[in-house]
Amino acid sequence: MTYEAFLDEVTTLLTEIYDMEDDAAIKLVMQAQDAEYFVIHDDKPELRTLEQARKDAVALYKAKQNRVETQQKQQRAQHQKGGPKKR
Repeated sequence: MTYEAFLDEVTTLLTEIYDMEDDAAIKLVMQAQDAEYFVIHDDKPELRTLEQARKDAVALYKAKQNRVETQQKQQRAQHQKGGPKKR
């Protein structure tokens, strides 16, 4: 499949597997693309498979969840310390 079709498939899988809104899935794929996550897929057409699209969709979603959880933990820790210091 083409590189563009592969990205579309990853986006579609995010909406189907994780019930993400289209805009959120598109944003996640675009952020990954900006971070050069998909560069190897552009260089190696053999990586553009349905199986790989599913793996990448899962990896992107899990990475997003990990970032959110880390941010929440940091916010809770900051809140428990009495909030940010004022200068």
